[in-house]
Amino acid sequence: MGRIATHFRAVLLVCAAALSLGLPAPAAEPLDRLYAELADPANAEWQRTQADILREWSKSGSPAMDLLLRRGKEAIEAGDLPAAIEHLTALTDHAPDFAEGWNARATAFYLAGQFGPSVSDIGRALALNDHHFGALDGLGMILEELGEEEAAIRAYRASLAIHPHQQTIHEALDRLEKKTTGTAL
Repeated sequence: MGRIATHFRAVLLVCAAALSLGLPAPAAEPLDRLYAELADPANAEWQRTQADILREWSKSGSPAMDLLLRRGKEAIEAGDLPAAIEHLTALTDHAPDFAEGWNARATAFYLAGQFGPSVSDIGRALALNDHHFGALDGLGMILEELGEEEAAIRAYRASLAIHPHQQTIHEALDRLEKKTTGTAL
């Protein structure tokens, strides 16, 4: 058990260290324009931009892999986490360079209470897509639940740097910043 906890902590530290390196590098076309639009705090059409990005992220380039992603997400929505993990593991096995497969499986692991595998998959998703605001949000949630508040704040800030329109992340960040800075007398 101690070895697993040590490995899990090491994975958390690697993810936290990656967050401290700064903002993500520019993404490849055609997402560059969408990322720039989403990052604009004045963008009144941000929901459309977000939907366009999510649609692009869900395209693996293979109808079979797209089907595995859909089945995995449907199983998550139905609450069948073992089936979701099974579908998404098949996806990550057959399409290891598809970031959304890793992120979706990270979500299934998180919902199943398996934080170690979730953080590992988040790390892989971010290595493949450093603009994945959803993966950063998920990492922040896990870090917050584990009491790693400063690291959670970094994850949330990194997510907001990509997608400043996430109200729940703003609220989480405000809550954590108040908690970690205290109140002046």
